[in-house]
Amino acid sequence: MNKVTVIGAGLAGCEAAWQLSNAGIPVDLYEMKPKKYSPAHKYHGFAELVCSNSLKASRLDSAAGLLKEEMRILGSIIVPCAYETSVAAGGALAVDRTAFSDLVTERIKSRENINIIYDELKEIPDGNVIIATGPLTSDALADSISEICGSYLSFFDAAAPIVSFDSLDKNLVFFASRYGRGDDDYINCPMNKEEYLEFYNALISAESAELKEHDREFFKVYEGCMPIEVLAKRGEDTMRFGPLKPVGLTDPRTGKRPYAVVQLRKENNEGTMYNLVGFQTNLKFGEQKRVFSMITGLKDAEFLRYGVMHRNSFINSPKLLDSDFSMKEHKNIFFAGQITGVEGYIESAASGIMAGINMARRLNGKETLTLSKETMIGALSSYISDESVKDFQPMGCNMGILPPLETNIRDKKLKYQTLAERSLKVLDEYLNSNGGI
Repeated sequence: MNKVTVIGAGLAGCEAAWQLSNAGIPVDLYEMKPKKYSPAHKYHGFAELVCSNSLKASRLDSAAGLLKEEMRILGSIIVPCAYETSVAAGGALAVDRTAFSDLVTERIKSRENINIIYDELKEIPDGNVIIATGPLTSDALADSISEICGSYLSFFDAAAPIVSFDSLDKNLVFFASRYGRGDDDYINCPMNKEEYLEFYNALISAESAELKEHDREFFKVYEGCMPIEVLAKRGEDTMRFGPLKPVGLTDPRTGKRPYAVVQLRKENNEGTMYNLVGFQTNLKFGEQKRVFSMITGLKDAEFLRYGVMHRNSFINSPKLLDSDFSMKEHKNIFFAGQITGVEGYIESAASGIMAGINMARRLNGKETLTLSKETMIGALSSYISDESVKDFQPMGCNMGILPPLETNIRDKKLKYQTLAERSLKVLDEYLNSNGGI
């Protein structure tokens, strides 16, 4: 019988191993702890939560709540363990981190067809492999991964914020490319001098997030990737000669060139998401919301993803992976977790579910599953495999990556509830038509 090597016993690796085990496929699960720890990990157990004990919102009319419900339907190990070890946290699913890790570890160890090997794999082994080594993949294995991924392996995540198109004030912004080149690919947010100086002063006084030690060390290597707030502190006009330069643009409201312009670039084919060009940032999320909402047209903007700057090993998945999480050129190798470009604990776990299901289906002679983009898991799978995505950066679950509803609903809560109900209906119909997983 075919055996699968799963590398890494984080959330994604545990989900992948669990799905393979459920399908009757033997697994060698490699975990380098406790022999070796990454700079961020400290506990010996599997599925260690490092940065937070929260697995985000529980309510169905939220992206995280919808994603967890889809995961539950697909037979997740992580979701039931989280609820069994939950602690009070308002509307979020927070867990006792030690109890959660211990419970996941216990259940993985209880499976006779999962063979746990406590050792560091320094190169990708032959055979069927799922790589789920996380954002701090060891240097030796990263070198091996780079041999099959080439230049499509990154070690630093410098992502700008992404906003929902629907939430922009269309009366204050305009579509245009500089000097009329292109097909009006950018949304332009013009500022006069007074607006610019107000924004500038807020930006240079905003509070940054504290960098972890391993991130600070990495910043020294990537000094060329400058946060927008650091650039601003170099002088009042520095941004106007950089990402906010107004040259080649005319504001149709005034017929003149603006004093400064923030450009938004389409993030997906549907045009539901736009990123702030040149706005990689290390500001706290609340500060990003406060300061960036001062930009013309963004007063009521819905931030689908905030900017981040940290060490994060991830591959350029649109160039390398299909939507089933297998490599385009090496069908026996799947990736799962944050290394694929999904951002967050539950997103990583969800990708592990899909990698495990699809590896099992392939080995059992079945077609792999590609869920509809109308589901949250399907939308994430589509995002990481969409070759039209420019400057690929990690993405977490959010309602903006789902296709819009046929009927526009202005009430946000009702809109999200309707999107969630559509997703679960589509998932149920898909699984029924395909005989389950």
